[in-house]
Amino acid sequence: MELTGQCLCGAVRYKSTGTPLRRFVCHCRDCQRSSGSAFHVGVTVPREGFSVTGEARAYRSQGDSGRGVARYFCPTCGSGVFNEIELRPGLIAIKVGTLDDPCLVAPNYEVFGRSKLPWLSLGDIECFREMTPAGHQPKP
Repeated sequence: MELTGQCLCGAVRYKSTGTPLRRFVCHCRDCQRSSGSAFHVGVTVPREGFSVTGEARAYRSQGDSGRGVARYFCPTCGSGVFNEIELRPGLIAIKVGTLDDPCLVAPNYEVFGRSKLPWLSLGDIECFREMTPAGHQPKP
């Protein structure tokens, strides 16, 4: 499946030709703060087959998992575009809102539910208190 997208101003564009592996919502406080919203919606794709045009800068921090997270953004408009998570080497987590067609992917599980805002309901999808358990296979 080919996924394409861009930042708000279009200075940073990307293309992924790999198969999307995970579609998730993250409720950790870092994702809430970096998105300026109640959560982050992401789709992970293989690093191989992912390309970026334009300059994307990274802000690096330690996530709730205790591992490093690089959050890539456009230095012109400030839009967050994708993340690289040390816990998931070889994968890119694309911010679904930056996709040219965000209807192509829908989340099928939630992580860091311990930080989920109490007034938020995303329907009937699995919600994990922490990170996804090892070996977890999300429902289609």
